[in-house]
Amino acid sequence: SAANAQQQSPSPSTKSVPGQAKPATNIPDSKLDAAAEAVKSVSVVKETYKQKIAQAPAADRERIASEADQALVKAVTDKGLSIEEYTTILEVAQTDPVVKDKLVQRLK
Repeated sequence: SAANAQQQSPSPSTKSVPGQAKPATNIPDSKLDAAAEAVKSVSVVKETYKQKIAQAPAADRERIASEADQALVKAVTDKGLSIEEYTTILEVAQTDPVVKDKLVQRLK
């Protein structure tokens, strides 16, 4: 029974992990504003480069894809966010309806 008690004791701490994720919902409005602007910029860059790659000769596609990657990073960092911050905000928005709603409002 001692072994069972030891196995059961970690389970309450694992249950509290989702609760620990909640402070992430306290994303400052300025970061949400920047993320929304970045989403718009990223969308434009993706569309632009999608067309460029589709029209490019096969030999140029890898170079253009590399340019697209750089342009996507710039689209995010120009808005004052790191790639990590941008990714985290989008991930939180997928799981937190409050953050998602705030982001969607800014995209309108």
